[in-house]
Amino acid sequence: MTLLTPPLAFLIYLLLVAVLSGIGRVMAGEEHPNPLKSSLYAGGERPFTQRGLPGYRPFFVIALFFAVLHLGVLMVGSSGLTPLSGLYLLGLLLVLLALILG
Repeated sequence: MTLLTPPLAFLIYLLLVAVLSGIGRVMAGEEHPNPLKSSLYAGGERPFTQRGLPGYRPFFVIALFFAVLHLGVLMVGSSGLTPLSGLYLLGLLLVLLALILG
């Protein structure tokens, strides 16, 4: 059981990662820099010259949707089967519908 203590397990994993990393470096061989290796690959197409920045608004709407959904499910799941939890679930559905419809 001493083997499963977190500090000892961490040291064992650290040693294992170091060994595997060293083996990987030996197997990889010498590095040969090439401009073709460091260039962008886009399936044969030229890369875009402008960056697409859609903004954060769609991200925040989706993040709020999932936050409300997960917290609502936690609340309903931890409560008993009462009329108040049914009312809470109905309110949760209305909030999620409002977020979906925007």
